Amino acid sequence: MKLAFAGKGGVGKTTLTAWMADYLARKGQNVWLVDADTALSLGEACGIDRSSLPEALIHREDLIRDRIRQENTSMFTLNPDVSDLPEALSVELPVVGKVEQGVDVGAKRLLVMGTVTGAGGGCACAANTLLKAILAHLVLERNDWVLVDLEAGVEHLGRGTVAHVDGLVVVSEPSMRGLQTAADVGTMAGELGLSKQVLVLNRSDIESPELPDLEGLPSQVVSMPYLASLAARQLTTGNVLGLPDDEIDAVVQRVLASFGAKV
Repeated sequence: MKLAFAGKGGVGKTTLTAWMADYLARKGQNVWLVDADTALSLGEACGIDRSSLPEALIHREDLIRDRIRQENTSMFTLNPDVSDLPEALSVELPVVGKVEQGVDVGAKRLLVMGTVTGAGGGCACAANTLLKAILAHLVLERNDWVLVDLEAGVEHLGRGTVAHVDGLVVVSEPSMRGLQTAADVGTMAGELGLSKQVLVLNRSDIESPELPDLEGLPSQVVSMPYLASLAARQLTTGNVLGLPDDEIDAVVQRVLASFGAKV
């Protein structure tokens, strides 16, 4: 299954992406994590420091020219061959949580896309074309799990870069501002044909909260409680894995079940 994670900045979508990837790998699944957020924090959330991150795709002008630009012209191809790029541009991530006896751990690999915002020099269209091509390859041609951590807001949805994923996880805090952004994300995703959407309400202990009537807000809701262990961890490191809370796996299981996924 291929899932994208979206929402207002700071609501916990990167944390949830990291948790789900580690859970899936511990269940024997191979997982691609795609960091498409300007903050580039998914790698740190998964336990590697910034110095170990692969270079963001948007900074690889040589690669963009090689795969996108047509020789001796200002034109670029819309269907570049990118089948070799996921492995070449990614880094392997550690699997951190407890693994059940007899389970062969799956692989976790991180691919850092960045965003075309600020790509500069008229390169944005070409960079976005290559980004979309790699995402489409992972989503349509690979049998592995793919989890895409999107830029805050609706930027990537607006460009249609995740139009072919199976579902959208919309993360929000229990606030009107967060929910309004979540509704905007849900509306735009629906226009792209992404009808499978789940709202994850972070830092909420209410199992069935009464939400405001906002058009576009996903109808399926999973509550994710405040975790004191996570709050304490974040004071010293960006790594969100290896926490002792069983509730983390329970939340991930509920989100996956909402999409009908069986792991």
